[in-house]
Amino acid sequence: MSQYYETNTTKATVPEHDVMMRGRKLLDITGVKQVESFDNEEFLLETVMGFLAIKGQNLQMKNLDVDKGIVSIKGKVFELVYLDEQHGEKAKGFFSKLFR
Repeated sequence: MSQYYETNTTKATVPEHDVMMRGRKLLDITGVKQVESFDNEEFLLETVMGFLAIKGQNLQMKNLDVDKGIVSIKGKVFELVYLDEQHGEKAKGFFSKLFR
């Protein structure tokens, strides 16, 4: 299975990004470029589609495959939020809270 797909309009290859949640207790995420930070209540991932913040309780990294861009997280998930250019102020606020 290829990790890339080809779009009809641009003919460019773009890495896939999927978020699969099972029972609000297990997340499998593809297209992860980098894990910026994490603890038992919050993960910040840089994905091919922007920064993804995951908030929850008792969060733990179950699996990390940097070469394939796959991260698995277990715990109770409360919130998934993308922080991108459209929400620049929100992203800025989020980062300032992280690095106090």
